[in-house]
Amino acid sequence: MARRVFFSFHFENDYSRAVQVRQIGSLEGNLELPADDWEAMKRKGAVARWIDGQFLGRSCAIVLVGARTAGRKWIDYEIKRAWQLEKGLVGIRIHRLPDSNGRPSAAGANPFDGFSVDGRRLSSIVTLYDPPGSDSRAVCKSISDNIERLVESAISMRSNYGR
Repeated sequence: MARRVFFSFHFENDYSRAVQVRQIGSLEGNLELPADDWEAMKRKGAVARWIDGQFLGRSCAIVLVGARTAGRKWIDYEIKRAWQLEKGLVGIRIHRLPDSNGRPSAAGANPFDGFSVDGRRLSSIVTLYDPPGSDSRAVCKSISDNIERLVESAISMRSNYGR
């Protein structure tokens, strides 16, 4: 049975890259939210409630890290909530996957650097996987070959953390 996970990503920059990862199919992701619905939810102040609802029944949060992922308000919220809810937490760099125009982007900062747990940076606890490969096909294959292991490792790490 596929693990149920929550995908966190910067919608504006990385939607098409996130779709590529979600289509790997070895995991069951959270619901996709159309851009218009996201904007309406932001106007109503209901984003946090939606995110919290999406975490129900999920065992891990996967932060898909692009050029402008780190420091975004809702991604930070998702990272914080995943940790608070004791979900597995892992990052995967996606900057070398093509966007909807076929272009890769620059690597962004580690989004876990902005958090501390027990006096340590979260980035020293949580894995940020940088898939090898010189082209997008190799990067996608690397993610596909490793995503289940990364999720299982993140779940194990989180369930054993502080015990």
